[in-house]
Amino acid sequence: MKKSVIVLWHIAYWFMYSLIVLLVWAGGQDHNNPPHYDGVVMLKVSFRIVFFSLYSLLATWPGIIGFYLFYFILFDKFLTKKKILKLVLTALVIIVLTPLLLEGIVLITNPNFNGELIGPAIAMSVITCVHGILGLVLKGFITWYQEIKVKVALTKKNYETEIALIKAQINPHFLFNTINNIDILIQKDPVKASEYLNKLSDIMRFMLYETKTDRISLTKELSYIEKYVELQKIRTTNSNYVKYDVIGEAANILIEPMLFIPFIENAFKHSENKKLKDAIKINFTIEKDKIKFECENVYPNEMNLKPEYGGLGNDLIQRRLELLYPNKHTFEIINKNGIYKVHLLISLKNEN
Repeated sequence: MKKSVIVLWHIAYWFMYSLIVLLVWAGGQDHNNPPHYDGVVMLKVSFRIVFFSLYSLLATWPGIIGFYLFYFILFDKFLTKKKILKLVLTALVIIVLTPLLLEGIVLITNPNFNGELIGPAIAMSVITCVHGILGLVLKGFITWYQEIKVKVALTKKNYETEIALIKAQINPHFLFNTINNIDILIQKDPVKASEYLNKLSDIMRFMLYETKTDRISLTKELSYIEKYVELQKIRTTNSNYVKYDVIGEAANILIEPMLFIPFIENAFKHSENKKLKDAIKINFTIEKDKIKFECENVYPNEMNLKPEYGGLGNDLIQRRLELLYPNKHTFEIINKNGIYKVHLLISLKNEN
């Protein structure tokens, strides 16, 4: 919260309180006998102004003292450090001493004052206590609001950093492998190599430009994945190496970019036997309010498979999902008998 906003809060608070004090004072005046403007009346008016000044002093200053002592000292020194006993004792001392101090000032500046002291002292103690509590509440609200803003900013910054890391890890790994494969293919089948180069160009364009936005269409994401799979299949002559299916209509659905590719890249990374049928299975089931994604790959039993999505690990992927789809996703990994499965369900309710 900006300092200017906090200052405005304080000004508005004291303006409202001063207005209340004025209305209470005005309400206590005798309105049945309106004054005539002679010398005696002017003397009475002058007396009333002096009385109101004294009244406003005794009504306002206890509130100011209590409010700002609680606001600046008790909150920072005791409440934030959970020193409740010291907080209560210090508050009691302030509540008791404030009226005594102000009445002492009145007696010193007005030696002939013979008015009641006990009643005003009790009233000032109550005013000090009430304003002190309000000071704690206001300071607590401002502190809470600022902490929330800091946490949101940090969360956003961490998220942006993590997404950038994911993209940075995927791009070089995939790019170098694909270029090497196309380079080999140029000698054997220039036409097909040209086709793959066009797909690589589309993929790089997607990575460089489309992924900079917060949301992209699911159609573009699936197109990117399809081309990615086709380029990965260059490395094998087995046409049944990958089974890729999309069930449902992807139009008009928006998602965060690069949401599924880390799992797919991980499947290709750890699937070594390229002669197997359906060594990698990728399936999308798209419905109106949800996306079901499944990715499965076979790996050698002797391999101790640990997921490293883009080199960043499972924890980061889970944190990303929690940030993007809090309470709107289910994420499950099954690693058993040489088969590694990823199940991800994204709820699209209130998303598009």
